[in-house]
Amino acid sequence: MPRTASTQPLSALPTTFTYAQARDAGLSKHALYRLREGGLIAAISRGLYRQAGAEPADTDLLAFAVKAPRATLCLETALARHGLSDAIPVAPDVALPRGTRIPATDAIARWHHFATATFDVGREQLALDGDISIGIYNAPRSIIDAFRMRATEGHELGYEALRRWLRLPGSQPGQLIHLAGLFPRAETPMRTALAALL
Repeated sequence: MPRTASTQPLSALPTTFTYAQARDAGLSKHALYRLREGGLIAAISRGLYRQAGAEPADTDLLAFAVKAPRATLCLETALARHGLSDAIPVAPDVALPRGTRIPATDAIARWHHFATATFDVGREQLALDGDISIGIYNAPRSIIDAFRMRATEGHELGYEALRRWLRLPGSQPGQLIHLAGLFPRAETPMRTALAALL
């Protein structure tokens, strides 16, 4: 059965797409409403849509990634993804460079603003859907941030993550100490924890 004029442009769109991308593909606002009402797409955030039948994905993280390209998973959320914490955060921890506005989304997050000079240290990409990815701090940077922010995040978070990290093959405490030198508030407590654990 041939596709109708209103659904044909969907094949040219990525699985997750913005209102602007839909318009560029020839879909009007009314066509988008019809597709949504027909169950062919779902609105996952204001101005952000996802095609029905797509592989499961974390739509909250998709919204953060699209609306704030510098968004980066950090602290407890990053540590959990690296297997260094059993905690299940109530809301994802997401960092933005200091001075960046928090995006308007329906999703709840614990937003943090980190210094721009060191924002990219240890920052990697986590694939979410097609070409969409979100930043995530690697394990060493996440441990350092936990020590650096121990007054608000709790003293146990960094200590437990460090203990688990030291058990991993290839973990190099010397490199961790070197990296911690970029974050003065983290270096001394991390050295103390390492001395106790090694």
